[in-house]
Amino acid sequence: MPDLLLELRSEEIPARLQRKAAGDLKKLVTDALVEAGLSYEGAREYWTPRRLTLDIRGLTARSADVREERKGPRTDANEKAIEGFLRAAGLSSISEAQVQSDSKKGDFYVAIISKVGRAAEEIIAEVMPGIIRDFPWPKPMRWGKASSQPGSLRWVRPLQSIVCVFGTEHEETSVIPFEISGIVASNVTYGHRFHAPEAITVKRFDDYVANLEKAKVILDAERRKDIILHDARDVAFANGLELVEDEGLLEEVSGLVEWPQVLMGSFEEDYLSIPSEIIRLTIKTNQKCFVTRKPGNETLSNNFILISNIEASDGGKEIIHGNGKVVRARLSDALHFWKRDQGNLPDLETLEASAKKFGLDLAKPLDQRMAKLDALNVTFHAKLGTQGERVERIRAMAAKVAFPAGADYKLVDRAVVLAKADLRTEAVGEFPELQGVMGRKYAALQGEDAVVSTAIEEHYKPQGPSDQLPQDKVAITVALADKLDTLIGFWAVDEKPTGSKDPFALRRAALGVIRIILERGVHLTLLPRIVSHMARIDMDISSTVASDDMTRQLDLLSFFHDRLKVYLRDQGARHDLIDAVLTPETDDLRMVARRVETLTAFVSSEDGKNLLAGTKRAVQLLAAEEKKGTVVADGVSDALLKLDAEKELFSAIKTVSAEASGAIEKEDFRSAMAALSTLRAPVDRFFTDVLVNDEDAAIRANRLALLRLIREATGTVADFSKIAG
Repeated sequence: MPDLLLELRSEEIPARLQRKAAGDLKKLVTDALVEAGLSYEGAREYWTPRRLTLDIRGLTARSADVREERKGPRTDANEKAIEGFLRAAGLSSISEAQVQSDSKKGDFYVAIISKVGRAAEEIIAEVMPGIIRDFPWPKPMRWGKASSQPGSLRWVRPLQSIVCVFGTEHEETSVIPFEISGIVASNVTYGHRFHAPEAITVKRFDDYVANLEKAKVILDAERRKDIILHDARDVAFANGLELVEDEGLLEEVSGLVEWPQVLMGSFEEDYLSIPSEIIRLTIKTNQKCFVTRKPGNETLSNNFILISNIEASDGGKEIIHGNGKVVRARLSDALHFWKRDQGNLPDLETLEASAKKFGLDLAKPLDQRMAKLDALNVTFHAKLGTQGERVERIRAMAAKVAFPAGADYKLVDRAVVLAKADLRTEAVGEFPELQGVMGRKYAALQGEDAVVSTAIEEHYKPQGPSDQLPQDKVAITVALADKLDTLIGFWAVDEKPTGSKDPFALRRAALGVIRIILERGVHLTLLPRIVSHMARIDMDISSTVASDDMTRQLDLLSFFHDRLKVYLRDQGARHDLIDAVLTPETDDLRMVARRVETLTAFVSSEDGKNLLAGTKRAVQLLAAEEKKGTVVADGVSDALLKLDAEKELFSAIKTVSAEASGAIEKEDFRSAMAALSTLRAPVDRFFTDVLVNDEDAAIRANRLALLRLIREATGTVADFSKIAG
């Protein structure tokens, strides 16, 4: 079976777009071929800074012949219906249709449509121009003389050549010629733009890869990454250092070079007085270089690793020199930021009101920055006021969270008022990724308590499902207060996530709250805090949101429930067990998780399975009678209990209800389940010996009341009617 090789070569494609673009090309081409009736054994995409390549193996040589029957209207249908049928079926006359009979529907027309299969080359030539012309680049461009013409090609960078060759492994391959904006597909490509700019004739994929490598182009991005990583490790090791690895940077630089050459540069040791985070970001952001350190030491060295696309004749000396000049200039700026941030601001007298509001000490640099953040009225969000107002709200929320979290409120409050101060530092202004990190460093420099400094950095955590959680109770409190204020604030102004859009990362914030509560064991009820905080925000911003407070509050609680369900399911919990313990008003997420865990073990046991079956029978029977309007007694009357089985069940329920309720108050769900399990035998005997729907209305109502007690007793732990099985 033949193979297809496709290459689209252009000027440099931005590294961040390459992997996705190659994947898009694979999907668009394979989908189009399959849609046209072809099949294939396998396809793989490749990319470099200057080309997207697709290798499709085992493609069928032609599409299959197709015979399709298309049913039409009855033979006695009106003329318009018949004309529409002819158009849809591609027939010129009704005489070309066949008549079929149906015993119920009568005679009707059927069109027999036969389509002869087409050669794969014809199909490829037909679909490729449209794929290229409509390729989903985020910001395509036009170029050249044709750019002023309507419908001219738009590509991420000027498209220079197209390779499209087709054929079997053992036969001569052929070019599938198609043209788009003056570029005709051929079997000619080009290697490295500096080292090997000569034309390369392409036959099939294997020789294409080999010839490109001879021309200083490594096609496989994963192989380029592997070369860069191992050569960088080796160069560092040869100099008595180790590479500080960075997967994101490795992915980026592999998309900047076709022929990676690893070199080492250096800068003056004086710059090592700058925090390592700033050095690393400066060198990474500006020069796409890796940093190094002494083995077993977190302190950086003054050597960096750079990746060149040129195999220089001087061993890379000029490249190293040029990169070193830029690195030194950027580090000089960073050192300036670092020193400026530790000095006094020039207008301290204008900050006294803000300092008083937050209890700040204007003798301390970080306190000055917080006062400045407030005094400048820096906007947090157009509908939610300034950063200073937000910090005041976070302080209020932290006061409600500190006790459940077991944190020292004075330390919590100090951490909160300094948590956003580094937003006014020059280091964070240059590198926003360092917010929190720089706050911690500046707080430590001015002598803050260690837990306060740590909380300033860790209150942003977790940033995702696998990110670390804050450790200390002060950091936990500030993190919860910050995230809760964010969520309640955006709900207050009706800026909720919609579909896949979540511009304020509110799903991530909710997951962060859930992870902290569950994984750090914080016993925190949400609804009272949502209610009071939303009321405060409404007053602060004079909210005019149309929906009433309770609607917004429960809607936010429902949002937490949705995130909790996702979290628990990811932990292996059954969705029906989650639904069984989660009611619309449930706001103690930690209790939900514990109940689900205990219920999971319980329903897996024999007692649990049998009690579940009996309880569901009781609940379903009761619900059916309630729906019919059957009278259910307000309470169970001893005098109306006629049979031993119902007397035994009533006695057991009273005992079990008391035991289960007492256990739940102590948060001992295992004991509550154990108590409920003792209902198994009396419930089974009840349904064996007792007819609930007795002819005597009073006895029937009394027995239905007994079933209601079963529902209420088990309902203290979960709604058994929602559990599958």
